[in-house]
Amino acid sequence: MRPVRVTAALTTALVTAALLPGAAAGASPAHPMPTTQQPASAVLAKAHTAGRVQVDKGTVRYSWPGVYFEGRFRGTGVGIVLDDADNDYDVAIDGTTVATLVTPGRTTHWVNGLSNGVHRVRLVKRTESPWATGTFGGFVAAPGGTILSRPPARHRQIEFIGDSYTAGYGNLSTTRDCTSDEVNRTTNTDLAFGALAARRLNADYQVNAFSGRGMVRNYNGIEPGTNYRTYYDRALLNVEGDVWTNPGSWRPQLVVVGLGINDFSTAINPDEQWTPDTLTAAYSAAYQAFLDKLRARYGARTVIVVSATYMSNTTAFAELAQRIVQERNDRGDSRIRYWYYENSGLDYGGCHWHPSVSDHRLIADRLGDFITTLPLRW
Repeated sequence: MRPVRVTAALTTALVTAALLPGAAAGASPAHPMPTTQQPASAVLAKAHTAGRVQVDKGTVRYSWPGVYFEGRFRGTGVGIVLDDADNDYDVAIDGTTVATLVTPGRTTHWVNGLSNGVHRVRLVKRTESPWATGTFGGFVAAPGGTILSRPPARHRQIEFIGDSYTAGYGNLSTTRDCTSDEVNRTTNTDLAFGALAARRLNADYQVNAFSGRGMVRNYNGIEPGTNYRTYYDRALLNVEGDVWTNPGSWRPQLVVVGLGINDFSTAINPDEQWTPDTLTAAYSAAYQAFLDKLRARYGARTVIVVSATYMSNTTAFAELAQRIVQERNDRGDSRIRYWYYENSGLDYGGCHWHPSVSDHRLIADRLGDFITTLPLRW
């Protein structure tokens, strides 16, 4: 079998260049932007989200990739109030994507010319932006229309925790060689395996993924002293000490954790604190503590999946993940499970040898099959 080079995202590969807002295909002429923002309570009364958001001065702010907002309206058009010069978004009406907004800035994007009736609208953040936040000001109705109450939350909830693989890093790229801007433009978390699998199950989901971060060691030893766990509790990744407040509605029946590629995919540099043995020990201890945290947070009935995948340079990731799960099972927690997704059929055609969008579909298929074996009480 052909060896596959596994890399992960460097922080520098996520630095985005300032672009002019892209013109969305098929978009109708814009209406004037509202002079005042809706109160935050009104925004969330009219828009459903399962993502980690922070209410702030009549808007909703967020950082994690894949955050989505869903609404309903009656009329022939809808406006989407945004303030974000860093991220890309997809807009869907009644399940069909009608626009991709590239670093839209401060704007109200309008979709008009619809049949007069009740419609569904979905806004999803495609990209990663750990250095910045996006702001959503709500849905607004076109003249003569009405924004209806928000859609109900789904009963099924899944949380995905991981790195660039989980985020869908560069998954739309047609080449493995990408500039930083090309990574940003070709990353679509909404088409990553977690989001795909969750939507097939009609589940709400969070994709709490951060490229280049490991459980204890980041890709190639970058930013020592930090790791994925530094950021996990935050709503806004670029705000040190920020803590996301669970509104009480987020109680996932399933959590899928995939952390380890960045810990082990690159050789330890001479100036790093690690040796192979100390890295292995620290990784195992930190993973166990992280699982303790998840178990305490979500309770005994939540199924936690520890995932691993093929790496061309080492088997340490898979072996350690499997051992960690076995230790939990031996201690009586049978609702922590191990999932290994192999590389057969994957082309790793995304940026920097990351899974392509077709790979993500295959991985989502395999994850879906695995989920059917779990003791879930949906």
